[in-house]
Amino acid sequence: MTPFSSYSISTLRHLTGGIPVSPILPFQSQEADIIRLNENRGRISLSGAQSKYSVCIKDGKFTLTLEGEQGTFILKPMLSDFSFKADSPANEHLTMQIAHKVFQIDTAANALCFFENGDPAYITRRYDVAADGSKIQQEDFASLAGITADTYGRDYKYTALSYEDIGLLIRKYLPAWRVEMVKFFDLILFNFLFSNGDAHLKNFSVLMTPGGDYRLSPAYDLIDTRIHLPDDSIFALQKGLFADGRSFPLGIDNKAFKEFGLCLGLPEKVVRKELDRFCEDYPAVETMVRESYLSDEAKEHYYQHYHTRLVSFLRA
Repeated sequence: MTPFSSYSISTLRHLTGGIPVSPILPFQSQEADIIRLNENRGRISLSGAQSKYSVCIKDGKFTLTLEGEQGTFILKPMLSDFSFKADSPANEHLTMQIAHKVFQIDTAANALCFFENGDPAYITRRYDVAADGSKIQQEDFASLAGITADTYGRDYKYTALSYEDIGLLIRKYLPAWRVEMVKFFDLILFNFLFSNGDAHLKNFSVLMTPGGDYRLSPAYDLIDTRIHLPDDSIFALQKGLFADGRSFPLGIDNKAFKEFGLCLGLPEKVVRKELDRFCEDYPAVETMVRESYLSDEAKEHYYQHYHTRLVSFLRA
C-alpha cells in the first residue's frame, strides 16, 4: 500500500469537519514510538486482538493524547498477527465505506492514515464526544443486558444472547424503536453479506440524544473477518438470529431473514423492502473493492466472500 500525502476536501469535511490534517502520523509504528503507543493503549478498551489508541488533532497532525486530554479519534494499527495483517486497515475502511455509500448505513466517520515508515492504520472519529469535548453517554448491549464475563464467562459477548435478544432490548430502551429496528435489521443483513464475524454484543450500542432518550449509535468495527481469520461460523453470536436457537438445514437465506425481520416486530412490507434492497447486486461494490487499498489477493477474497453470501441470500 502506497501512502498518500493529503486527504480530499470531502474526506476532511466528513472526518474532521473540514479541519486540515495530514494522513501521515508523526511517529513510527515500530521501535521506540511503539512504547508510547502501548502506554497510551490502556486509555481505551480493547476489542479482541485489535489494538486501539486515543488520538486528537494538534498542529495539523493526529497526535496521541496526553494524560487528562480527551481524545476525539481512535487509531487502529494493522493487526499484529493473522492472515493478511497488513490489509486490516484497508479492509475495515472499505467495509465501512461500502456500508455508508452503497447501503446508506449510518457509520462512524473514518479514513486511512499511515505511520512514518509507511505502515497503514485506520482512523475513526469518536461520535461519543461532543464538539465542546464533553462525553455523550453510550452503552453497548452487553451493558444494557447486564452481561459480564463474571456472569457469562470469558466469551460472554459472543455466547450470551442472540440478535433477536438485542432486538428485544431495542424495544425496551429506545422510544423510537420502530425506526431504530429497521437500522438494526439492515446492519444484521450487512454483517451477514460482508462476513463480519465480530458483530458481537459490544459492537452494537446506543447513544443518548440531546432530548435525553436513546438511539442506535452509528455503525462501527465493520470488517470482513474471514480474510484474517478463516471461520465457518455464519454469525458472530453463537445463538445466531433467534432467541430459541432455531437452525436452518438448507442454510441462511432470504426466507430466514424475512422470518427474523418479522420476529423483530417490523411490518412485512418494510422487511420485504429492506431485503430487496440488500439482495441487489450493486456494481458499486465491485468497483469499490477493485479501487480499494487492499492487496490484489485480499481483493479477490473480499469480493468472493461477498458474492458467495449474496448468492446464498438470493436463494429462495
